[in-house]
Amino acid sequence: MKSSKHGKTILVSVENITPFGIWLFVKGREYFLSYKDYPYFRDQTLKSIQTVQLLHDFHLYWPEIDVDLEIDNLENPEKYPLKSKIPKPHLTSQSSQSSIKKASR
Repeated sequence: MKSSKHGKTILVSVENITPFGIWLFVKGREYFLSYKDYPYFRDQTLKSIQTVQLLHDFHLYWPEIDVDLEIDNLENPEKYPLKSKIPKPHLTSQSSQSSIKKASR
C-alpha cells in the first residue's frame, strides 16, 4: 500500500510513537522498533524521530539524530546480533564517594 501526499508517493513514514518504541511504515510494510532494541530513539524529540529518509531504496536515515538502518536489519534481525547500547552516565567522583560512605555505614 502506498499513500500519496500532494502527488508524491510516500515510501517511509513514522506511523506511531509509543512508550515502548516506534511504528515505521516502509515501502508498504510496517515495522516496530522497540526502544530495547533501538535505544537511540528513546529520548529524542518527535520531530527528530519523524524526520526519516529512505535512501537508495534500502537505507533509512534520521539526519537529526544521525541514525542509519538498512531495511534488511528490520526484516532479518537475527542476521545482526550486535546491538547498540547507550552508555549509562558515570558517577562523578563526589557522588561515588557519597555512595561509598553510605554503603560503609
